[in-house]
Amino acid sequence: CGKPFETPTSPPRDRAVILRELLEAIDRRQPVALATVVATELSVPRRAGSKMLVYPDGRTSGTVGGGEMEARVRAEALEALAERRPRSLTDDVVDPGQGDPGVCGGRAEIYLEPHLPNSTIYIIGFGHVGQAVAELAGWLGYRVVAWDDRDELTEVEVEGVVRTGGDLAAALAEHPIDEHTYVVMVTRNVDLDAQILPLLLASSAAHIGLMGSTRRWSTTRERLEVEGMEARSLDRVESPIGMEIAAETPAEIAVSILARVIEHERTH
Repeated sequence: CGKPFETPTSPPRDRAVILRELLEAIDRRQPVALATVVATELSVPRRAGSKMLVYPDGRTSGTVGGGEMEARVRAEALEALAERRPRSLTDDVVDPGQGDPGVCGGRAEIYLEPHLPNSTIYIIGFGHVGQAVAELAGWLGYRVVAWDDRDELTEVEVEGVVRTGGDLAAALAEHPIDEHTYVVMVTRNVDLDAQILPLLLASSAAHIGLMGSTRRWSTTRERLEVEGMEARSLDRVESPIGMEIAAETPAEIAVSILARVIEHERTH
């Protein structure tokens, strides 16, 4: 039935296939959890090092043993993805009648590691504040995309920033907003806000913040409601954007904005 806590590794070829698929998922910005058998005791179906990928829809690739044990691993992996936190699972493989393949009281320790797309800061408006947000967001490790309809501003170089301009609909088609994207609107007037907000609200952005006074947002919201936008959709916009820290300079405003993004990312 095997020895207590054996730790031989699974075939390198199997691991290479799973790790290659993991990297491909990360490149596609596809959330996925990696389950790895880290230690075993007595009789278990897969050895330490065996790996399985679990996708948000429950689909799996690879195996950590099949049967009820694997079903439990899949369920725990989905919870790890939802919570955005790794976890460990110890599973007793003891009852063939319940779908477990072991008959010797085997046990497997499995580590579940969620891999989520790097969050994106999508800056709408690349003036002084937008540039300051881009610099700080890049330093914090975010993926940064910046759009402006003024050609001279899209030519401003900030290291690591994907810059785009022209028609916003075309820019969104080329650089889509997903559920891991935080939109930072630091635009110049109500007319522009009213023009582009319907496009942004049609996206699956995790958060949309708009810089400006309460009165400015009230004016923009009233205009969009008259044009037929639903209140529930407009409620997604947070304005004024950022945390209240009495910020004045573009750099200080960027700190305020990204502090709010970090808070939202950690608590939602």
